Amino acid sequence: MIVYSRQKIDNSDIDAVVEALKSDMLTCGERVVEFEEALCKLTGAKFAVAMNSATSALHAAYIALGVCKNDEIITTPITFAATANAAIMCGANVKFADVLSNGNIDPNSIKNLINKQTKVITAVDFGGLPVNMDEIKNISKEHGIKIIDDASHALGSSINGKMIGNLADITIFSFHAIKPITTFEGGALLTNDEDIAKSARLTRSHGMVKKQAWNMDMISMGYNYRLSDVACALGLSQLKRLDEFISRRDEIAAIYEDAFSDSKHLKTIKIPSHIRSARHLYPVLLNSNLWCAKEDIFNELHSRGIGVQVHYKPTYQFSFYKKLYGEQFLSGAEDFYRAELSLPCHQMMSDDDVRFIISNLNELLDKYALATICS
Repeated sequence: MIVYSRQKIDNSDIDAVVEALKSDMLTCGERVVEFEEALCKLTGAKFAVAMNSATSALHAAYIALGVCKNDEIITTPITFAATANAAIMCGANVKFADVLSNGNIDPNSIKNLINKQTKVITAVDFGGLPVNMDEIKNISKEHGIKIIDDASHALGSSINGKMIGNLADITIFSFHAIKPITTFEGGALLTNDEDIAKSARLTRSHGMVKKQAWNMDMISMGYNYRLSDVACALGLSQLKRLDEFISRRDEIAAIYEDAFSDSKHLKTIKIPSHIRSARHLYPVLLNSNLWCAKEDIFNELHSRGIGVQVHYKPTYQFSFYKKLYGEQFLSGAEDFYRAELSLPCHQMMSDDDVRFIISNLNELLDKYALATICS
C-alpha cells in the first residue's frame, strides 16, 4: 500500500536513538533542551517547549493564554479534532469559522464570530500551507485577541522567507509519525513570550518547580506532557534532513501539478510563489459531479494499493459536538469536505509510484464521471 504520508527512518536516526537509549537519562535530560534549541534556531522563535503530542501542546497553549469557562475560541472545522478539543478541555466554548477554497480559515468568517467572550483565534495551516497571518493579526489587534497557529502540518513552511513558528502568539507543531519529521509521537509549543513558555513548562510537568535539594513545590495544576530524551534524539536527527524531506515532497507535488493541470475532473490547491509549504498533504478537490462517487473512488483506489485519505470531516459533524452545540452548517467547509481527497505524497515514494497513482486516479475519474449523476 502506498500510504498518503509516512516517516523516513535511516541509520542515522537509529544510531541516534540507540545512543540515547544507552545514556544515563532517558527523559528530562539534555536532549530535550537540545531539541528545543534546534526548533528555535530553525524558526527564529525565542522559546520552544517540547511535549508528548501536539494535543498536549494545544492544551498547554490555551492554559497559558488564560482560556477558561465561559471564554470562546474561534477555529476552523477543517482540522483534526484536537484543535477544538483542547479548548473544550479548558472549559471554553468553540465557534467554528468557515474556510477558504484552499482549506484554510476564512478571515471574514472570523470577524462575524467575535464577541466579548472571544479569547483566542486558532488558525490551522492546512496541509502545510500557511494561513494569511497578517490578515488574522489585523483582526486580533483590533479586538485584543490572541492567536494560536496550529501548524501541526507546517514545520518547515514559510512566508516570504519567514519561518512558521514565529508569526503568532503561540505556534504548535506535531511530530507524529506521518508529519514532516517524527519523534514517534510528539509536539511542541513555540512562542516569543517568556511567560507563556514558563506556563507551558509548568503544565508539561505537573505544575511543579524545584526549590532546593529534594524540595519540590507544586504551584499550579499540571500534567505529565513530557517528551522523552529518546524521542528528542530522533527529532534532532530528523530535523537535520527536514529540508531534504520537503524538497522531495515538492518534487512529487510538481509531478502531480503537471499531470492534473488540464484535468476535467479535479482542481489542485496552488501554492503561491512567496510561500513554501511543508507539503504534509497533497490535496485535490474533485469536481462537484463526482462528490457522491467519492467513497467508491476512495475504496477502489485502496483496493489497488493507493492509500488516499480525506482531510477532514468538519469537527462540528462529530456526535460529541452535535450534542454540545446542535447541528451546524458552513458551506465552505461542507463543500471542501465533499471535494477533498489527499493523494500520497512523502519522501519514501518513487516517481513511478506517483505515475501509478496518477494513472489509476485518472482512470477512475473518467469511469465515474460517465456513470454518476450527483444531485
